[in-house]
Amino acid sequence: MKKGQSYEGIVESVQFPAKGIVRVEEESDKAVVKNVIPGQKIAFRVSKKRKGKAEGTLLEVLEKAENEVASECPHFGSCGGCNYLNLSYEDQLTLKTKQIKELLDSVYIKSNQEPHYEFQGVKESPRQYGYRNKMEFSFGDECKDGPLSLGLHKRGGFYDIVSVVDCKIVDEDYRQILRTTLEYFKAEKTSFYHRMRQEGYLRHLLIRKGSKSGEILIALVTSRDFKKEDSVSCQGEVELLEGFKQALLALEQSGGLEGHITGIIHTVNDSVADVVKADANEILYGREYFYEELMGLQFKISQFSFFQTNSLGAEVLYDVARQYIGRLSEGEPDKVVFDLYSGTGTIAQMMAPVAKKVIGVEIVEEAVEAAKENARLNGLHNCEFIAGDVLKVLDDIEEKPDFIILDPPRDGIHPKALNKIIDYGVERIVYISCKPTSLVRDLEVFFENGYRMEKACGVDMFPGTGHVEVICLLSKLHAKQSIEVELEMSEMDLTAAESKATYEEIKDYVLGHTGLKVSSLYIAQVKEKCGIIERVNYNLPKSENSRQSKCPPEKEKAIRDALEYFRMI
Repeated sequence: MKKGQSYEGIVESVQFPAKGIVRVEEESDKAVVKNVIPGQKIAFRVSKKRKGKAEGTLLEVLEKAENEVASECPHFGSCGGCNYLNLSYEDQLTLKTKQIKELLDSVYIKSNQEPHYEFQGVKESPRQYGYRNKMEFSFGDECKDGPLSLGLHKRGGFYDIVSVVDCKIVDEDYRQILRTTLEYFKAEKTSFYHRMRQEGYLRHLLIRKGSKSGEILIALVTSRDFKKEDSVSCQGEVELLEGFKQALLALEQSGGLEGHITGIIHTVNDSVADVVKADANEILYGREYFYEELMGLQFKISQFSFFQTNSLGAEVLYDVARQYIGRLSEGEPDKVVFDLYSGTGTIAQMMAPVAKKVIGVEIVEEAVEAAKENARLNGLHNCEFIAGDVLKVLDDIEEKPDFIILDPPRDGIHPKALNKIIDYGVERIVYISCKPTSLVRDLEVFFENGYRMEKACGVDMFPGTGHVEVICLLSKLHAKQSIEVELEMSEMDLTAAESKATYEEIKDYVLGHTGLKVSSLYIAQVKEKCGIIERVNYNLPKSENSRQSKCPPEKEKAIRDALEYFRMI
């Protein structure tokens, strides 16, 4: 295949995330084409060719797949939000199950092992449509110099915006607010922010709604670049924003919403990047937060708080997490749990009733403050939330965890932070991932350091799209196999503690963590102090008149740390 040329082929399979593998007759290479489903015959153009691998852009679906269905969303195909709305929900789950199983199996295959874990498939979302509790819509135009639009980016496009007034992954309240906002600013002939020219006023519309509480928070994001011509009926920006607020409140008062508006915010964003962020905030109406309920707990959520975008799906996810965690203690709670990348503290608060203490670490300070307030709201007093990078914060926490829960961002865990997490040597870890390919990369490191997967499953937090959440239970590898060997009785006077780590393993641990080199003699001296019975090899000098050097305090401490790590003391 050659770059720039068009071909026809059959989609053999679709790998995560939504990457179709296309076979072309009389071509030895296969191409990767996005936004397709298995079984389709397609036409595509090769856009990249590197190291024998071709990537193509979909031109046309020539023949539908046998299991293809008509999409219920009129925007599907033009909007870039969804990938699989032309499959039944059952077939979506089947496809995602296959994708996730192949990814997880690849970790074992790469290390020349047979996959040996319990895979529980992909659990469905309680709602297939109208499941999202947060949407960020963009202002723009659908074609160059076209009328104002408000919605999502066009599939494969960078600038064009499709007005998704009938979007199916949100409920009717979102659609009504979108229509009202678009009609108001169209009538006022308000400009949108042009990313290339870096001028214009309207940027984004953020809507958040509690799936259970029904509370709605709305934020209009603009630049500071308001001009007199951005309104045909208002005297200035203040009057324009007042009219926007009144249009939304009139929508609610007329019975046009099932939920109720708790806050309307004007956010100023002067960043060149196409992201929703705040350089300044002004409350136009109500308050700047709303409440949502999850698994019997109350959560206060602000404009930028991290919170799972599918509330009902999150309850499925966290229920699996609780099953994987199991009972931490038989009697009174006595275990310390680390919730790393804790967001607004959802998982930490879920664990608090069964733990002695839960420590959450999150880099976003606003999320940490929200987590503290949510813990107070729920009457939980054994949660501590720390703002900072996991990589740095772990060095300052004095407590040692008995159990670790990981829920990192899409890119996974920083390699150095991952090593620190592994060094705790906890028996079990629950890892929740919103990007399975990042999870696989991190699993390879866990496997290299003596962990294995016991269980894993996916939770379809994003029906219709190529995304899926994955949760897995990791445990320290304990060999169950046995072989028959012959030993002399003199070789069997090891205590249980001695048998846990060799002298070389202890030396390696100390060197790797402190940079100190320790001798076998020093290790033996410290083991003897700790009550671990030693054989004569290292305790006794070779001559009765020789003097033995004593282990220095700093090396003794390092050896003790190693013995604790290997659970020998």
